[in-house]
Amino acid sequence: MAQRLALLATLGTATAVLGACTPAGEVPEERGQVPVYQGVSTILLDADLVSLNVAMTGAKDRADVEAYGRCAAAQYALDQGLGFVRHVRTIVTKKGRAWYGDAVYLVSSTRPEGLRTIDAGMAVTECARLGISTE
Repeated sequence: MAQRLALLATLGTATAVLGACTPAGEVPEERGQVPVYQGVSTILLDADLVSLNVAMTGAKDRADVEAYGRCAAAQYALDQGLGFVRHVRTIVTKKGRAWYGDAVYLVSSTRPEGLRTIDAGMAVTECARLGISTE
């Protein structure tokens, strides 16, 4: 039994040591980068449906791109005199160091039905607090 415990301890230590040794080429490029928001393109698909295309570099992952799209959608709603948005879908792609988001949101003056509704005013305030661009 003592031999098994010693073997498990040795394997655990070896695994931890090997995990800490990562070749320089495998370190994520985005580590330590500051997000750079490169703009939003907005297309009105219908009276209450809007498509937003966002681009950025320095994203840690797809969640950063989705947040940028959400912030841009909330700002768009406020600019149109509307108070709410509802997320329909977001497609995120990455090419080199650039990230792209293609998001679709329903915009309305009253809270729309659904689970993914967003109060635009509160969202824009939160985006500013987090340093996420809305433009």
